[in-house]
Amino acid sequence: MPRKKIGFLSFGHWSPSPHSQTRSAADALLQSIDLAVAAEELGADGAYFRVHHFARQLASPFPLLAAVGAKTSRIEIGTAVIDMRYENPMYMAEDAGAADLIAGGRLQLGISRGSPEQVIDGWRYFGYAPLENETEDDMARRHAQVFLNVLKGEGFAQPNPRPMFPNPPGLLRVEPHAEGLRERIWWGASSNATAEWAAKLGLNLQSSTLKTDETGEPFHIQQAEQIRAYRDAWKAAGHAREPRISVSRSIFALVDDRDRMYFGGDQSDDHIGYIDPKTRAIFGRSYAAEPDVLVKQLAEDEAIAEADTLLLTVPNQLGVDYNAHVIEAILKHVAPALGWR
Repeated sequence: MPRKKIGFLSFGHWSPSPHSQTRSAADALLQSIDLAVAAEELGADGAYFRVHHFARQLASPFPLLAAVGAKTSRIEIGTAVIDMRYENPMYMAEDAGAADLIAGGRLQLGISRGSPEQVIDGWRYFGYAPLENETEDDMARRHAQVFLNVLKGEGFAQPNPRPMFPNPPGLLRVEPHAEGLRERIWWGASSNATAEWAAKLGLNLQSSTLKTDETGEPFHIQQAEQIRAYRDAWKAAGHAREPRISVSRSIFALVDDRDRMYFGGDQSDDHIGYIDPKTRAIFGRSYAAEPDVLVKQLAEDEAIAEADTLLLTVPNQLGVDYNAHVIEAILKHVAPALGWR
């Protein structure tokens, strides 16, 4: 099995609860930077952050991504995912370009239609609304396609004949431009059809711990089928490069008393739920076991085998030191035995 990239995915939860070590928004942001630095030192490959609006979580990714980029030198820095219903694609291209330049070309941006949010039609408060005969899903994809077009770096804006500063010849583009960022954009897909749509657009694939329940089979089997459908669509589209594919998992190696206290009883199975009144979804199991047991369990996960990147969802409110330990335990005790390292 080829080497697998292993990173972490943080939702950035914060709460003033006495049980939380992440008590404020400042704590969540600063600890996210510290965890990315620690993960790089441990040899992890990626630091990824979830984006949720109107919630005590991480919401505005680009200041955080830029700060992580300035404090690290090797690790990939990404999102999983930015909800494109809320985004101005032009301004987002500027922010993304700046953050990628600060990071030296290490951004891996996951974008998507987004998940159910904390408020009703929250994107309306941000100034966005679907066009006539357009759904909010359509609006997200429209915003995404504008963003992708802008990232190509081609001029499209008519220059002022009397500008404040001299212009280069021809039409102008959004600045700053980050070369190669267009190929480092991922789409978070829930259904097989959306994964195939992402492949046609030349987007990398992010598949999380839930997906649309399309066959009633176990989660990892459905997710593996989604990945294979994506690869088939990618090949049919004739793209020149190989795509990137990530899956997310909650995985805890029980190697000390803290692990057993927090997650010793955390064995779970897939379960079914509804992410909205019409969409039946299957939620993947968590893994928590002694390392030798974990190795056997993870070897049977078909979707992890299909992906080149594994994102470990971390319990960020337990603090930077403990989460660094969680990442290190996987890298040291599990990944080598599976051929990922």
